[in-house]
Amino acid sequence: MSGVPHLIFEGTVFSGKREGKKFLELTWVRRQIQRKVGFTPYSGTLNLRLSKEMAEKRKQLQGSAQFVIEPEKGYCPGNLFKAVIGTIECAIIIPQIPKYPDDVLEIISPVYLRGKLGLADGSMVTVTVTF
Repeated sequence: MSGVPHLIFEGTVFSGKREGKKFLELTWVRRQIQRKVGFTPYSGTLNLRLSKEMAEKRKQLQGSAQFVIEPEKGYCPGNLFKAVIGTIECAIIIPQIPKYPDDVLEIISPVYLRGKLGLADGSMVTVTVTF
């Protein structure tokens, strides 16, 4: 990645509320993700809890997006950023909802990341956002 603009985040895996799964199972969301980042997402997100330092860094992603999930009525938009975990392509999705926590990263991928990488709650993960 030398010479390519990027941001590196490290966080701890935690279980979410399964809201990402519901969102990613919507046909219009899946279609947009496929078109914008080049893969059909696994139905679920990998949630990372960020340290204060990493949460401050995440603010660099606020107000910008490589891609935007344009919502249907009753839903909010989501900002998308291409990323990688090791050699696995993925993307970060940041829901554009009021009071969305700064210390959370939701990662989508074409594969079940917990299974592929042998992750459990408490596992540390490094994800690189590419621009």
